[in-house]
Amino acid sequence: MENKNYELGSIVIMKKQHPCGTNEWEIVRVGADIKIKCVNCGRTVLLPRVEFNKKLKKIKNNE
Repeated sequence: MENKNYELGSIVIMKKQHPCGTNEWEIVRVGADIKIKCVNCGRTVLLPRVEFNKKLKKIKNNE
């Protein structure tokens, strides 16, 4: 499996869109579970790390 280099505050792009219309999320908590917050509407979702890695499409660089 490819090593995913994400950290607290990273913006990630998920495979599926959120119902509000965006697929960009900010990582709010990292641990056994990963909590992400929608960039558009602010909704938070808590996912197990394994499920998060499956649904992750790309890590957007914060430059």
